[in-house]
Amino acid sequence: MARQKGIIKLKGTIEDITFYKTQDGHLAREKGGIDASRIANDPAFQRTRENGSEFGRAGKAGKLLRTALRPLLLNSADSRMVSRLTQAMVKVIQADLVSDRGLRNVIDGEAELLFGFEFNIRGKLGTSLYAPFVATIDRVAGEITVDIASFIPSNMIAAPSGTTHFKIISGGAEVDFEAETYVVATSETAILPWDATPTAVINQVNAVTAASTKPLFLALGVEFYQQINGTMYPLKNGAFNPLSVAKVDSGV
Repeated sequence: MARQKGIIKLKGTIEDITFYKTQDGHLAREKGGIDASRIANDPAFQRTRENGSEFGRAGKAGKLLRTALRPLLLNSADSRMVSRLTQAMVKVIQADLVSDRGLRNVIDGEAELLFGFEFNIRGKLGTSLYAPFVATIDRVAGEITVDIASFIPSNMIAAPSGTTHFKIISGGAEVDFEAETYVVATSETAILPWDATPTAVINQVNAVTAASTKPLFLALGVEFYQQINGTMYPLKNGAFNPLSVAKVDSGV
């Protein structure tokens, strides 16, 4: 892979060189690789096919979780989040000790490995929200809950420069990775001042299906705002809003 220089940037293929644009700039690489039909049929590539199958399954599972949490992710995700989540899902699938290689899946894997996943690497929950919180998943009642005691925002929230206000957001998701369906509920506080005034106690209950046997997830985050002439604006378009997987229950 080479970086293109010069005034004119190329896109497309010339002979054996492919020119393309990424978020890292204009790049070029030599065409190559093994014929697709050989990979699909040659016994020598059996492991490649197995790895590809599981990687595809991981990508599909990651997309389903992202879709379920989309109301929260609209303002709380970095540009590489999709690939990072796929990599995390690969680890979940590889933890499946029951299925044959190539058939391993999220259900028989360890969904708990997603605990602590940061959807926005530029603003992590652990370095933004210092107020202690209690995350609870009540599978029987179908309640995915976060409780935060009263705290002083300017002391317990590390906010980006320019912040005047914030709100706490959370979401509970019940995800059926086999049927590719989900149930999701979200909560948020009012937009609160980022100052030395103690907050009220925060209790957010996100309701999903009672007694569900599917994996359950709690996502917790913070959104930052700047007040200008009485109007609230998302700070830097949410570039530093943290959102993290705060609790996981893989199901039964």
